[in-house]
Amino acid sequence: MQDSSRIKIVFTGCVGAGKSTAITTISEKSVISTEVKPSEDSIIKRKPTTTVAMDYGELTLEGGDKLHLYGTPGQRRFEFMTELLTKGALGLIVLIDNTHDHPLDELDYYLNLNHSFLLQRPAVIGVTHYDQAMQPSIDDYYSALAERGDPWPVVRADARSLADVRLLLNTLLAILEYG
Repeated sequence: MQDSSRIKIVFTGCVGAGKSTAITTISEKSVISTEVKPSEDSIIKRKPTTTVAMDYGELTLEGGDKLHLYGTPGQRRFEFMTELLTKGALGLIVLIDNTHDHPLDELDYYLNLNHSFLLQRPAVIGVTHYDQAMQPSIDDYYSALAERGDPWPVVRADARSLADVRLLLNTLLAILEYG
């Protein structure tokens, strides 16, 4: 893996997909957050606050290694933060809100945004809010990834569920360890 003091994983994805919630759910320490009231009408309708710089949390793995968890802003005007936050990261968890008007377009956008990073490092796709919208299906996500030539696993996840966030992280860590 990497120097045990600096195992870094980044959560990215669209507004409202649960990046901040996932980090808060699993972090052992109080999360450092840059949540503010949104200024864009489309975001105000979805949620009362939104990340404008990053979220940060920590988790201790078995064996004592520290996992540093970073969350990117979902607003596209802050997409420059993604490149900054992925520097030195081992992998990416891309969260997509399945209730979004065009979730597969969002998946494509975030994979394209992180294309250079993903040439060297793995990702796991987490589909959130699946209980509210079951279309597109998980198979549709796999089809979209196959069209792109991307091998990433797709996991249905509730960002509020410790078990689901652990599954996302464990899936990514397994890819890192076993290829």
